[in-house]
Amino acid sequence: MSSVQVTSEIGRLRRVLVHEPGPEVDHMLPSMMEELLFDDILFGEAARKEHRRFRRVLEALGVEVLDAHVLLAAAFRREEARHWVLDPLQEALAPALLERLHAASPAELARALTSGVRRELAGSGNDADDLFEIPPVPNVCFQRDPQVVIGHEVLIAAMATPARQREALLADVVFRFHPDLAAVPRLYEPTTSSYDQSLSLGPQRPRFEGGDVLVLSPEVVAVGVSQRTNRTGVQLLVRALARREQGPRWLILVALPALRAYMHLDTVITPIDRDACLVYPPLVETGGPGAARVFEIDLHAKDSQPAAQPDLLAALRRRQLDFAPIPCGGSDPVLQQREQWTDGANALAVAPGVVVLYDRNVATAEELGRHGFAIVGAKELLQGRSPLDVESGKRACVLVGSNEICRARGGPHCLTHPLFRDPV
Repeated sequence: MSSVQVTSEIGRLRRVLVHEPGPEVDHMLPSMMEELLFDDILFGEAARKEHRRFRRVLEALGVEVLDAHVLLAAAFRREEARHWVLDPLQEALAPALLERLHAASPAELARALTSGVRRELAGSGNDADDLFEIPPVPNVCFQRDPQVVIGHEVLIAAMATPARQREALLADVVFRFHPDLAAVPRLYEPTTSSYDQSLSLGPQRPRFEGGDVLVLSPEVVAVGVSQRTNRTGVQLLVRALARREQGPRWLILVALPALRAYMHLDTVITPIDRDACLVYPPLVETGGPGAARVFEIDLHAKDSQPAAQPDLLAALRRRQLDFAPIPCGGSDPVLQQREQWTDGANALAVAPGVVVLYDRNVATAEELGRHGFAIVGAKELLQGRSPLDVESGKRACVLVGSNEICRARGGPHCLTHPLFRDPV
C-alpha cells in the first residue's frame, strides 16, 4: 500500500477503501436524517450484514479491501496525529472529555470521533447537541465522498454540510499520518493554514464531495455541480488541477438540478466498461427538458473559461471516451425514476465490464443482461456456484443485497473509494 493510482473508473480495481457501518448508524437520530440525506434510520446489524457480504464479494473478485476505521486507528498511533485533531478542539470540548480522548487508545479515539460520545447528563432536548458531546457521523460508510484520488495524488474534500465535515477531517488524518499513505501528494486540502481564506466563509464557501468527481481517463475528469458541490468548489478544483504536467487536461462540468434525487454526479452516470456507462436518461441524454447543462474547461489554458457542450456523452466523445448509454431501469420511464432513486445508476466497476450493483435494481440488471452482462448473485458467487473470472474479458454484473443499506441513499460506487486501479 505504498502508492495510489486512479486514472479511470473501470480499470482493474486492486485496492479500495470502505467503512463498515458501525455504532455511528446505531446512534443516528431521526432529526439528523434530512441533513445527512438518509431516507430512514438504519437497522445497524442488517446494514452491517449487507456490507460484509459486499466486502466479501469484492475480495472474491481479487480486490484488497481496506477499512478506513482501521487506517484511522493506525494513524492515531502517532502522537502527532492525536494532537493535530484534538488541539483545535480545546475551546469546543469540555476539559474532562479532552483528557479522556488524549488518554484513549488509538482504536478508542477513532471510534469516539466516528461513532460519537454520549453526554453523561443529557439535557432536556432531543437533538444531537443535547444528547452527544461529539455527534456521530453516520455517512462515513460512504467513502467515495471525503477524499478524491486523481492519478497519483489526493484531494481532501470540502463537505457540504457541517454534519459531514468531520468525515473530511478523518480522511485528512489518514492521508496525513498513516505510514503507507502519508507520502501521497496532495492536490488540495481545506484544513491547512494555506487554505484560501477569501473563499472559506459565508454561503459561497467551497463545497465539493467525491461523489461529484468521476476520473474518466488520465486526460478527463467530470465534475458535477449539485446539491453537494458548488461553483466555488469547482473553481478550487480547477485551480488545483490547472497546468499540472501529470494531471488531466480536460474538466467536464455537469450542472445537475438541485434536487435530492441527484445529490451527486455518480447517481446519474457511472462508467461500467470501456465503451458503456449506466445512465439516468432524462439527465444525461440530449433533448429532454431536464437534461443537465454541460461545459468543458481546458485545464492547460491560461484563461480556463468553460465552453458549452451539447450534452455529457457528446462532450466525452470529443475526448475519445465513446460510452454507449445503458439506461438504469431499462426503457420504462417509471422504472428509470424508481431505480435511479435506489442507485441503479451507481454501479462499481471492478474491471472493464465487471460491475457490482444493488439486487433491488431488477430492471437495471435485466437491461444489463440485454447488453451481454451475465447476472450473478452474490450468494452464488461466494458459494462457488457461479465462478467469475475477472480477467476473462466477459461482461458480468454481481448483485449484492441492499434492503437496509439502501436507505442511506448510496450504492456500490458511493460505498467505495478506489486507491489503486490498473491503467486501462
